[in-house]
Amino acid sequence: MKQLHASGEDYLEAILVLKRKKGVVRSIDVARYLGVSKPSVCHAVNTLKDGGFLVMDEDHFLRLTDIGRDVSEKTYEKHCFFTRLLVDAGVEPKTAEQDACRMEHAISDDSFQKIKSGLKEK
Repeated sequence: MKQLHASGEDYLEAILVLKRKKGVVRSIDVARYLGVSKPSVCHAVNTLKDGGFLVMDEDHFLRLTDIGRDVSEKTYEKHCFFTRLLVDAGVEPKTAEQDACRMEHAISDDSFQKIKSGLKEK
């Protein structure tokens, strides 16, 4: 398995969200969702396939592997958590969404779990 960068996590997260909304996901769906070009998605998909994070079936549907699903679910959990936290703190929703996207990639899993646990206790 290859090292995953923030952009790869964003693609996996998009595939997870789209799969939950639509049931099936194609590259064009990801391009529209993320606002990127089809060639960008093609490059990302190939990189993620090579890394073992997703597969493309014979109908060209994108499917997360177990490790891809794990990464995407953790990334999405962080994204939702930080978006809610920022909105609750009074940040405009659009800004909160953008900031949460950066925060989800920068924080370690250990730090995230400690913040999440600490806030539950209060």
